[in-house]
Amino acid sequence: MVTFLPAVFAAVVVLIAVEKLSYLALDRYARGLGGIPTVVMEEFPEIDPGLLEKFSSFDAELGWAPQPNMTKQKDTGDHLPGEDMGDTTVTYSTDEHGSRVCPARERDPDADVTVSTYGDSYCFCREVDDDETYQNYLAEKLDTHVANYGGGNYGLDQALLRMKRQYPEDSTDYVVMYVTASSIARILSVWKHYQEFGNVLAVKPRYRLRDGSLELIECPLDEKEELLDLESHAEFLRDHDYHYEHWFKPHLATFPYAPEFLRDPDQVRYSLYAALKDVEKEYEISIPGYDFDARQTQTALRLEQSRVRYHERLFDEKRELFSRIVGEFVDYAEEEEFTPVFVMVQQLRYAKHESEHGPIYGDLLDRLDERFPDLVTIDMAERLDTDDVESLYVERGEGGHYSPETNERVAEVLQEELFE
Repeated sequence: MVTFLPAVFAAVVVLIAVEKLSYLALDRYARGLGGIPTVVMEEFPEIDPGLLEKFSSFDAELGWAPQPNMTKQKDTGDHLPGEDMGDTTVTYSTDEHGSRVCPARERDPDADVTVSTYGDSYCFCREVDDDETYQNYLAEKLDTHVANYGGGNYGLDQALLRMKRQYPEDSTDYVVMYVTASSIARILSVWKHYQEFGNVLAVKPRYRLRDGSLELIECPLDEKEELLDLESHAEFLRDHDYHYEHWFKPHLATFPYAPEFLRDPDQVRYSLYAALKDVEKEYEISIPGYDFDARQTQTALRLEQSRVRYHERLFDEKRELFSRIVGEFVDYAEEEEFTPVFVMVQQLRYAKHESEHGPIYGDLLDRLDERFPDLVTIDMAERLDTDDVESLYVERGEGGHYSPETNERVAEVLQEELFE
């Protein structure tokens, strides 16, 4: 008995240590420091008032929106101290309308043709400079200003609502709705944290189908300070966000934490690579023989596959809602007498999956063509088809958005499809 007790005590200590380490690892990455997308630790994390103060894009109607007359610079590099950074700083500027600046052409009310674009961060052209957006390249080709009303993390629903608000002030002959396949999840979201863990400031409106018709569920917040007490809106958020039941609750980590942490070898590998990267940065050293950044990125893409499959399922289950929102766009185009254009673009996270299984949105564009004869549809992934998909994206920073060269090709596709 005497010899047995130390062994039991040692085993208990080991279990406690493993449990504590598992909790710390999960908590660290769930807070966005490492980016593991498949774990969340709590429903209502505390929001730092300082973070809220920096949230300058709050919009009571849309949730958030790029503000007018803004210039921001962002270093998109990811490098060790002392490394040659190169030119990794990009500039984002907006005009008095809140449209991203188009250096090639100023607004001309007498232009032969006018074009405006709405959509998500791919429409905004994140991670490239103002003169490297597809709108700027298209403006050069058409000799006209091309407005850019893209919004980071926007869904098709927010893009449509922004268009309805903006179009009377900036009417154009063509309106391009330019979104990624992530829109299928974003149109089901009211609070992004339920599907994009840690995105706690993003509360938004959404549409739902009610008795066969679209019904708008308005954003529940009037002031951004209300974000500090989101728990008071818990019932509304849970009731109206589809992902609360179908994605958030299944991925909420609870005690014991070790099985959750160890269940996926990729999750453990990701944690190890992130820890070694931290060591390199903390001590300003380079561990020879390993590119931890590349390994972590590859592992993150594998971890993302569960989300990709979830979105693929949503395109089957929620196709009617998506189509009805597109239909609202087409109806507004008929009312305002402009040509509606719908463009689907491919995110890097879907590239590997789609190369093996085809587009996660299936025959969506064919069905939209058949249902809405006045709508011009473009599958940009199909038009940019290449054996080296990763070459389409920027190599610095997040690495998930189109490069300047790809944006120039996008402009060529739009010119060919719309004006030739």
